[in-house]
Amino acid sequence: MASIDIFNDDAFSMSSLTAAINALPYLPGRLGSLGLFDEEGITTTVVQIEKDGDTLALVAAGERGAPGQIVAGTKRQLIPFNTVHLPQRSSIRADEVQGLRQFGSETELESVQTLVGKRQAKHRRQLDATIEFHRLGAVKGQILDADGQRVLLDLYQAFGIQQKTVAMELADANTHLRSKCLQIHEAIEDALGAIPHACVRAVCGKNFWAALLANADFEATYLNSELAAALRGEPREAIEFGGIVFERYRGKVGSTAFVGDDEAYAIPEGVPELFITRYAPADHIDTVNTNGLPYYTSQEIMPHGKGVELESQANPLNLCTRPGAVIKLTK
Repeated sequence: MASIDIFNDDAFSMSSLTAAINALPYLPGRLGSLGLFDEEGITTTVVQIEKDGDTLALVAAGERGAPGQIVAGTKRQLIPFNTVHLPQRSSIRADEVQGLRQFGSETELESVQTLVGKRQAKHRRQLDATIEFHRLGAVKGQILDADGQRVLLDLYQAFGIQQKTVAMELADANTHLRSKCLQIHEAIEDALGAIPHACVRAVCGKNFWAALLANADFEATYLNSELAAALRGEPREAIEFGGIVFERYRGKVGSTAFVGDDEAYAIPEGVPELFITRYAPADHIDTVNTNGLPYYTSQEIMPHGKGVELESQANPLNLCTRPGAVIKLTK
């Protein structure tokens, strides 16, 4: 039978455990699978975003030989953002290790590693879900804590801008949907300025999605075209309309939907570093000033050898560096 002494093996060192949790299969949410967020490790716990307040202005006509219009320098501002510490902790009691059965060709070490791996996998799933939730928050402009209420970071307040909203009026039979899509595109262009984008994707809450499918203008456009098969197919699949890919987003934290039921968010794609994820180092002595990894795991023997405590953590910061470019849509 296995004993608690086995945790003195190098296989359970911090470096080995951390390598294991980072190697576990990633179970991405939708934003993770789309690859919208540029991921990178950092050596600090703070990320500085430079806000460039440069704007264009028309030049007034003047007399020849008279002084020209004064052009002020660009107003730049560094905005600091703290990474978020996300710890997970589990206890493996000595009795759990002692009671492990040996079967097949597994060795004692392999059996204990399997037990530890299961706990790590659970930690990883919960951290992945939290990071996805924070990424949706970055899209929406407010990153919330696990209770879905406490605001960890308000991007619009930090950047000193107002959220742009387009009322789609999907239930109104007189709504011209393509004109609404044009309004979305123009709002994104205004926010991005000279920065080009490849396409636009709208992640939709369930009621918004249902109202979009039921919209007369939307249905009529597809009904008499070669795309009519899209209306007969899976009603949860993404559909393109007016140069925007609309898709239903599925995800909840408790009873709180990641995307509000009656809303959607139009996201420009193909903009370099519009969305970023930065990982800070763990709060351990041996990770100080090192390049941050997505996940860390360490262990500590309990007093009197009663068992071992596993702690997994992630220290991410998920940001939209131009929150004005994400347009909120209401149904």
